[in-house]
Amino acid sequence: MTISTHVLDTARGRPAAGVPITLSVRHADGAFEELGRGSTDSDGRCKTLLPADYVFVAAVYRIVFDTGAYFAAANVEGFYPEAAIVFEIRRPEEHFHVPLLVSPFGYSTYRGS
Repeated sequence: MTISTHVLDTARGRPAAGVPITLSVRHADGAFEELGRGSTDSDGRCKTLLPADYVFVAAVYRIVFDTGAYFAAANVEGFYPEAAIVFEIRRPEEHFHVPLLVSPFGYSTYRGS
């Protein structure tokens, strides 16, 4: 099982490079524990969120995209300092792709393939 992501800047019409990302898992007490972090590459992808040997369990996960840092680096004033996507994995043996479409004043996501 893996989790992948891809960030596209819809206002600029290209991949969003340099977006800091954090992946966490929620425990039974509701607290989130950070599992890994990284930044998007020139293609808007982050391949370093977790060590290759990490074993996933059925749980609620959260990916936080630091969109504020991304737009600040481009000298663009944005409205959302971060986009937090919370999702539930019920079948940890599957692959989960969680893309983000971002612009200075909006974002959207979906379960990709």
